Amino acid sequence: MSELKGEIEKAKKENVPVDHDYDVIIKSMSLTESQKGQPMVIVEFEVIDGEYNGGIITMKQVVTQGFQIHIMNEFLRSIQYDIEVDFEEYQQYGTLIEDIFKSVRNRFEYSLKYGKTASGYKSFRINKVYELE
Repeated sequence: MSELKGEIEKAKKENVPVDHDYDVIIKSMSLTESQKGQPMVIVEFEVIDGEYNGGIITMKQVVTQGFQIHIMNEFLRSIQYDIEVDFEEYQQYGTLIEDIFKSVRNRFEYSLKYGKTASGYKSFRINKVYELE
């Protein structure tokens, strides 16, 4: 029975409603591959207060086209101000993403607008950055 309760808790954490603002931390961030083998950035946010405290919001952005890389670059700039964001090639980009994650982990909290675009895709916008002391 405890296994079933664990599955219910996991499902609750992974089903955070869209069209809301959440206070979050960035739990993980990396350049990986999609199921189709395309380069993709995955960012996991953890909700840190409210009804969905502990919930996980996952941002997945394929980065094979210029506009996709631009979306990710703008996001990376919005979460930090120490590291210059620029795409040269995928190995460099993966290292950049790792460096940014190391820079922001345990240093910032964010107000995240988690929504949907007119086309129905999930959207992620950082409204405010809170530097931890």
